Amino acid sequence: MPGFVGAIKVNSVSSSAVFHVGDAYYIQPISSAKTYAGGGSFNTGNGINVQLGQSETIVFDRDVID
Repeated sequence: MPGFVGAIKVNSVSSSAVFHVGDAYYIQPISSAKTYAGGGSFNTGNGINVQLGQSETIVFDRDVID
């Protein structure tokens, strides 16, 4: 269903984002990333207590290219 759109202000659009105005049947942003980190790496907040013994991050990629 067509619609009328008023003024639009776009400050920024990242590389994996989609900015679309109007009708669309199918939109698919394509982006991929790999992140390797050890145990307790992405904890956020107040009063976090992480107790790790031996930690190992395996970064072997069998197919090499994604």
